[in-house]
Amino acid sequence: MMEQSNSQVENVPSMGNVGSSYHIPVLFSEVIDGLDIKSEGIYVDCTFGGGGHSKGILEKLGKKGRLIAFDQDADAANNLPVDERVLFIPQNFRHIQRFLKLYKIGQVDGVLADLGVSSHQFDEGDRGFSIRFDGPLDMRMDQREGLTAADVINNYAESKLHLLFEQFGEVSNSKTLAKHIVEARKHTQVQTILQFKSMINSVVKGNPNKYLAQVFQALRIEVNGEMEVLKEMLLQLNEVVKIGGRVAIITFHSLEDRIAKQFFKNGGFEEEVDDNPFVQMIKEQKWMLINKKPITATDAELKINKRSRSAKLRVAERM
Repeated sequence: MMEQSNSQVENVPSMGNVGSSYHIPVLFSEVIDGLDIKSEGIYVDCTFGGGGHSKGILEKLGKKGRLIAFDQDADAANNLPVDERVLFIPQNFRHIQRFLKLYKIGQVDGVLADLGVSSHQFDEGDRGFSIRFDGPLDMRMDQREGLTAADVINNYAESKLHLLFEQFGEVSNSKTLAKHIVEARKHTQVQTILQFKSMINSVVKGNPNKYLAQVFQALRIEVNGEMEVLKEMLLQLNEVVKIGGRVAIITFHSLEDRIAKQFFKNGGFEEEVDDNPFVQMIKEQKWMLINKKPITATDAELKINKRSRSAKLRVAERM
């Protein structure tokens, strides 16, 4: 079992404009240790972002090692290091197998996916991710995609709004919120963050900041299809990762963590049901969890990066 390290605060990397100005990588040492990086291996960072985790991987790789970095956010390309070992693919990681084949890359030694929104994205008001700024109600990770958060608010049916706020945001009065939005939009269509906050102000419950954060989280997950994307990527790992290779998944939502846990446990995303206790089903086990329980941030990391408080890391090895 991989133990939590207390040293990741000292090991947080800096690379160009990587750091507090863009994004502090969470669970840095735990990820690098968990991947058990081979000097001449091939590794995939599905969510390059500010390049923090990637820098840690590159420091462990030798001259013949390779790093394949995916990121659908165009801003991430500004953080690329000058390093011939790096191949950057400006696409969603749901296409991991397709692009590895395109570049004639066979199986890889490790895969990392940090599913959190970067600090840079939260701090850019015109991206629409944060409740702190006004700007377009957008929330697209990939600006080439069509659906925005404003489209969801203005067009989704009440039942669909109810479901997404309940499942993706765990909003306590999700049914009331959905009904209120449908009634309010008969009189006005929202396009900005302030317009939306004003629209739902009368139904906000409890701590306003926490409530709005849950609502925005639900919208972001829906706009970017995050649960479906995660499932698609995980299903490809059986073919993508070599026997003995490692996968590290950092989640920030209970649904994401459950998806990762179930996949590594039984190769799917549904809870196993034993319909017939007298018939023993033999299922090929393809993954071994390195950490039986998810690894979380230490107190030291929480002090310097409060956004790490909900991060959970699961590491598994291909069998």
